[in-house]
Amino acid sequence: MVSSMTSVEQVKIPGGYKQTEVGVIPEDWDVAPLNEICSFGGGTTPPRAQHDRYFINGSNNWVKTTDLNNSLIGDSEEQITDIAISETGLKLHPIGTVLVAMYGGFNQIGRTGYITRPSAINQALVAVKPKPKKLESYYLLSQLNYNVGYWKGVASSSRKDPNITSNDVKNYLLAFPLVKEQTAIANALSDVDALIASLKKLIAKKSAIKTASMQQLLTGQKRLPPFDQQHTGYQKTELGEIPEDWEVQSLGRIFGFKNGLNKAKEFFGYGSPIVNYMDVYNYPGINSSDIRGLVDVTKEETSAYSVKNGDVFFTRTSETVDEIGITTVLLDDVINGVFSGFILRAREKVDALDLLFKKYCFSSYYIRKQIKSTSSYTTRALTNGTLLSNVKLAFPKGKEEQAAIAKVLSDMDAEIDALELRLDKTQQIKQGMMQELLTGKTRLI
Repeated sequence: MVSSMTSVEQVKIPGGYKQTEVGVIPEDWDVAPLNEICSFGGGTTPPRAQHDRYFINGSNNWVKTTDLNNSLIGDSEEQITDIAISETGLKLHPIGTVLVAMYGGFNQIGRTGYITRPSAINQALVAVKPKPKKLESYYLLSQLNYNVGYWKGVASSSRKDPNITSNDVKNYLLAFPLVKEQTAIANALSDVDALIASLKKLIAKKSAIKTASMQQLLTGQKRLPPFDQQHTGYQKTELGEIPEDWEVQSLGRIFGFKNGLNKAKEFFGYGSPIVNYMDVYNYPGINSSDIRGLVDVTKEETSAYSVKNGDVFFTRTSETVDEIGITTVLLDDVINGVFSGFILRAREKVDALDLLFKKYCFSSYYIRKQIKSTSSYTTRALTNGTLLSNVKLAFPKGKEEQAAIAKVLSDMDAEIDALELRLDKTQQIKQGMMQELLTGKTRLI
């Protein structure tokens, strides 16, 4: 009888590498629990009853779980006073300390941060301070981020609310080379992180510009050429001043509203395409290829709950008023398509609005304000066709200007989408680099 081989024997170890508790790593790397190569610290929350004394005009960083970003942390959301430091036993952890979230929600566990200024922390975090000449802080941060899934497993085994403890962090096994190679790895990854951070900042800036542009263009505060020269006067309306060649109409004059289809769970997953809540919530405009939901429907249901090019859909119910009345417009026809009972269909009764203009015109501040203020709320926020029919919309009478506005905003969307695609690819590159560098598969020294 041939004896079975152990898992270690089955794994072919490449030359220059060794099998360890954390996997195959280079022979000249070490493995140690963090408590052998780091020191640790904690924190607390100054009593909120002493808010004026401990928080008002504070100048010291006080980091919470919500401040953690798996990267560099500058200023924290809240600052505390010198008195809070002296009276509560808090201490300022030094620059280069790595923070790990122990609890605060399952998705928060294991989140990290690298403080770039001395900072106190609350009780949900543990401060990990690498020992000089043993461990480089950014290398530690990168290793913890790479292995964040480990903490989910530890937390899910806890008896009460999911959490990890400071002892779990202290006993975490880390594979590491000499500090010189750690530094080289950290520098390579920090360069990619800097690019990711700059892309996120640029996306946020472009998004803010788009939001401001929408507010100006969709209210007529700013006119695009040649419309800015053709008409320069303004008129007073119930929505405020709008251009003289614009009009105000209630949505009920433009659209007919209809509630969507409700069916039991067993009818979903096959059959005809169905426009669902998340299709509306996630996209200002959708094509037939974007629709993933399927439902088994009769011919009568297909006719009653039909969808077609140009239909606008509004979210009807949600946990908060901020999530109701969100819209999308269907940009092409969907064969035998229907729509869900969690949304409302608005179908034009009069040909008043450009197709692409409908992607944007319901997102302006004054429209959102009307929708939220007229909604009802018991256990959930709700709106309906009657309420939406009374919402007033200001828009150019001519579709040429509507199309011009939509084109400007669509171009902005395309620019943001391109940046987000670049960000996604950069994050994928970083993940590949981490897999190679943090396991020693690729050596920089």
